Amino acid sequence: MNHANPQLERRFILALLISIVIFLAELIGGWWTGSLALLSDSAHVFLDVFALALSYVALRVAALPADDRHTYGWHRLEVFAALTNGITLFGITLAIFYEAWERIQNPTPIHSGEMLVIAAVGLVASLATARILEDHRHDDLNTRSAFLHVIGDALASLGVIVGGIVMLATGWYAIDPLISAFIGLIIVTSSWRVLRSSLHILFEGAPEGIAIGDVAQAIGNVAGVQEVHDLHLWSICSGYPALSAHVLVDDASCTTTTTQMVSLKQMLAERFAIQHTTIQFETANCGQGTIVRKNGAGENPVSIEVKLVGADTCRRYQLMREIILDEAARAGTAIELVEETEVKDILKYCTVNLPMLFIGGKKIAQGNSPSREKVLEYLRGAR
Repeated sequence: MNHANPQLERRFILALLISIVIFLAELIGGWWTGSLALLSDSAHVFLDVFALALSYVALRVAALPADDRHTYGWHRLEVFAALTNGITLFGITLAIFYEAWERIQNPTPIHSGEMLVIAAVGLVASLATARILEDHRHDDLNTRSAFLHVIGDALASLGVIVGGIVMLATGWYAIDPLISAFIGLIIVTSSWRVLRSSLHILFEGAPEGIAIGDVAQAIGNVAGVQEVHDLHLWSICSGYPALSAHVLVDDASCTTTTTQMVSLKQMLAERFAIQHTTIQFETANCGQGTIVRKNGAGENPVSIEVKLVGADTCRRYQLMREIILDEAARAGTAIELVEETEVKDILKYCTVNLPMLFIGGKKIAQGNSPSREKVLEYLRGAR
């Protein structure tokens, strides 16, 4: 997988140049007007400059080909760049909060008019930078973290503008450190999202949006598959999921297993967007790893109808769905999951009446999620 993207690299350079101009303008303007909010915003913009420069370097290095020492290439550098951005954001926030507290106790006069003009210029420039990166913000974690930096700065500039208007109208200078604290909260929120996503990848977490129960069930439904064990899902970097699994199949010719391999890889790519797969075929369980799916020997499984009724945005609904998929994989039971998510009364989306779970036509849960043991028992009894 090659992440080389000349168009995105050019956009990063343009965004970087704009951010440098904003940083210098707000730093000088903050010192001149005496506005802590403007200085805080300039600190945020400096981190934008740092983030964009680091992200640009990461993009270039990540496009380097794999070698004997780095067999996956340099894709993880994107994740480390995002992690570094998140950590630096947290550090600068502490300094902003401390200085804001000092200014609240001892408010100082500020050149509100000049501060307002500089903040307005910064807002326009931040929005222009965000527009430059917007088309690629879903491409990878690194680009998304840089985009969040810029959006946070635009919100901070907006806060400074509001503060400037209030000070011009009322002379209440205490709003300046309050706006600074608001900027700090924006920084903390954006940095936490970036840190959480990057750490999840570095800790080999399953790719977001892919349930291992769904994958095990899909592999088990491929013709000729008897069992799936030692199944692992992780991400090399954002947008680059990988899978390895041991798949037990009937003792057959190379031609048959080649067809099965093609079917498995095609299904994983089309349904889960997993392109990098390592699948080991076996005719007897090697004893390595946990069995996550087991079918009847030499036969295709009979599906059990499982129905979920509720709102898919409800946490209890999501938990119920996760339990049923995980326990179906554990039991080696093929299920046909029917989801009815269009509930007429929006007020009942997450009330005690919903969601509801049916297995084989029998309602086994309503409102609260059933225990995993209960689900496993019903699945085995319905086969």
